[in-house]
Amino acid sequence: MTSAISRASGAVGAALADADRATLIHPTLPAHRTDRTLLVSGSGSRVRDADGREYLDASAVLGVTQVGHGRAELARAAAEQMTRLEYFHTWGTLSNDRAVELAARLSVLAPEPLRRVYFTSGGAEGNEIALRMARLYHHRRGERGRTAILSRRMAYHGIGYGSGGVSGFPVYHDGFGPSLPDVHFLTPPHPYRQEMFSGADVSDFCLAELRETIERIGPDRIAAMIGEPVMGGGGAVVPPADYWPRVAELLRSYGILLISDEVVTAYGRTGHWFAAEHFGVVPDIMVTAKGLTSGYIPHGAVLTTDEIAAEVTGDQGFPVGYTYTGHPTACAVALANLDIIEREGLPANAAAVGDHLGRRLAELAELPVVGEVRRLGLMLAVELTSDRASRRPLPNGTVEVADALREQAGIILRTNPYALVINPPLVFTREEADELADGLRSVLGRTGPDGHVR
Repeated sequence: MTSAISRASGAVGAALADADRATLIHPTLPAHRTDRTLLVSGSGSRVRDADGREYLDASAVLGVTQVGHGRAELARAAAEQMTRLEYFHTWGTLSNDRAVELAARLSVLAPEPLRRVYFTSGGAEGNEIALRMARLYHHRRGERGRTAILSRRMAYHGIGYGSGGVSGFPVYHDGFGPSLPDVHFLTPPHPYRQEMFSGADVSDFCLAELRETIERIGPDRIAAMIGEPVMGGGGAVVPPADYWPRVAELLRSYGILLISDEVVTAYGRTGHWFAAEHFGVVPDIMVTAKGLTSGYIPHGAVLTTDEIAAEVTGDQGFPVGYTYTGHPTACAVALANLDIIEREGLPANAAAVGDHLGRRLAELAELPVVGEVRRLGLMLAVELTSDRASRRPLPNGTVEVADALREQAGIILRTNPYALVINPPLVFTREEADELADGLRSVLGRTGPDGHVR
């Protein structure tokens, strides 16, 4: 019976893979990759594929599923709302009870004075809105020359023409033609990459560069600086403790707004509800998404101050609206999701299990291929290197290592060219953390300086 079920599952998996290759365009997938992993179910921190194999989801998909997979209470929240009012928008004078309830709750959760909320369908949309708000704020105050945006290399803010335009990886610019104009990229505060700083203190170097850039462009031409509190796409890059307070103070002295991209870091991932609490810096505009609904339905929220909201709405109104702004079903799921995060103490669990996992991963530093382990809460990365002295990255990137982890150890995680990125669900347990650490050791211990897994 077991073998018959296995054969049936295998046939289903093969058929799905064939249909996938024939129809779907996958983000970031090179044409030569024809293999597929077809996932069909999940529970907690685990997912299962069409062939019945189970995997440990060490990435929370894309740093999204804070409360884990398969939470029936979120399905019920969506179903109940759909039977009442499945969809409406918040354009003009129209609103709905769920959007109002969620906005009120976020205004209490968020640090002062972020009390005004604009809903989106996700993080890229949120960053588009934040950029528009920043420019419009200055425009309506009479400072119409303030259009420039400051960002950082190795930053990721989405794939829209605005959000992609302020993302600091060449892949989001090459071949796409002109993007958002007047964007200026700064050095990321990446302590492991010492070669970026010419022997200087990381924060001192970055602040001197920021000040020089502002003076060169002209303070009266700059609308905002956008940044992730911890750089997710760059590989869980945790800045020095004094970096963000000094950046915020300098920007404020020039009248430049700070946009904090908390799409990954918000709703408990760093051990606080928001990473702003960890760094002691409250931005002018905060962009959130992902963990707001744990990915059960697309949703996002941009939070800002009364002052900025007053300027960008005013007598003319804010001239930007998405079809699904304030979607009541998404808001209902978000409210239920926040209930779970609060009731189960998931920010505290992220801090405690993150501490344990960080200690276990620190043991991997003895392996020749491991350059550094970074962590804040349950946002971690293992930087891989072909040579620890020079800190050179693996010559062919980290994809082969991630493939081996999935196929040989049953672990799914994300990569960038330099690091394995680990963002598990906030329901992750110490036992699952040990399983992850053991799986990483089993594969990285067989990884050579050429990046091949023996």
